[in-house]
Amino acid sequence: MNGPEIHLEVAPELRLFVAHERRRGRTAVTTDGSSTLGHVVESLGIPLTEAGQLLVDGRPVPVSHIPAAGERVEVRAVQRPQRVPGAPLRFLLDVHLGTLARRLRLLGVDAAYESEDIGDPALAGRSAREHRVLLSRDRGLLHRREIWAGAYVYSDRPEAQLRDVLERFAPDLAPWTRCTACNGPLAAADKDSVSARLEHGTQRSYDVFAQCTECDRVYWRGAHHARLEAIVSEAVREFGSALAGPGAAGG
Repeated sequence: MNGPEIHLEVAPELRLFVAHERRRGRTAVTTDGSSTLGHVVESLGIPLTEAGQLLVDGRPVPVSHIPAAGERVEVRAVQRPQRVPGAPLRFLLDVHLGTLARRLRLLGVDAAYESEDIGDPALAGRSAREHRVLLSRDRGLLHRREIWAGAYVYSDRPEAQLRDVLERFAPDLAPWTRCTACNGPLAAADKDSVSARLEHGTQRSYDVFAQCTECDRVYWRGAHHARLEAIVSEAVREFGSALAGPGAAGG
């Protein structure tokens, strides 16, 4: 670029996206004189899904603002909790976030997940078509214009990923109400109605069951219940719960 020079500073939370020399405070950026501020921010490596308020000389401006020479630009992080207007809060996770998807479903959060890599265009298209917030650690994917809404998942550890999403979006929690395998709703199931799908030991040892209304998978308080209950209890304690589920937890 060879045009007006601006002085830009990014919030500490966003510095992982920019080059090392831009992580220590305000730095000079030469623009082309015609690109929007949103384009300039993206060209530095920051997905607009992660950019909150943009300030020019201390006043808020839209991403469509055309920077002028000498302007002081501040890029803030997204304010938390982040509100996503226009549709029920639902998520779409890419192929690398399977554990996070299952934990969100465990908490009753609508979390669609692609277990195979269907490609960035298809993911972005589904986000737009179904009005889902696309969660990913792929910065390039989050730059795609067609996504309806998106968010970068900052950690590679499932525990921190879950906390990040719950803190950022504050979804209503309804533990034990979704199938962790397919995301479908769970309903309480009579033991006799699911007995054909159970091993003999399970039939003898358990009496409370739930079944997915979409894939028919059966759930009960099995060997993994204590571990799952710990995940649920911690999330509910910190982020609250709106609804209790049918009571089955593992299967």
